[in-house]
Amino acid sequence: MKYYIYILKSEKDGSFYIGYSHNPEERLVKHNNSNRGYTSTKKPWKLVYTETFGHKSAAIQRERFLKRQKSAEFLRKLINQK
Repeated sequence: MKYYIYILKSEKDGSFYIGYSHNPEERLVKHNNSNRGYTSTKKPWKLVYTETFGHKSAAIQRERFLKRQKSAEFLRKLINQK
């Protein structure tokens, strides 16, 4: 099974959210329909970036790396490269 890291951008305030999933489009729907947690306060979300991995552990490792960057500018550059 393939796994993906994904980056969502809030259309409300321009902030980013990073996650991993085996189906990023399905996760986007869940984030936009949620009424609790961080993503519920910044809806609607738009899927702006994905990377594909062959193993869940690799996707989780990449997700952690991206979250540690704590830089919106870093994420913008990454998104604009694709």
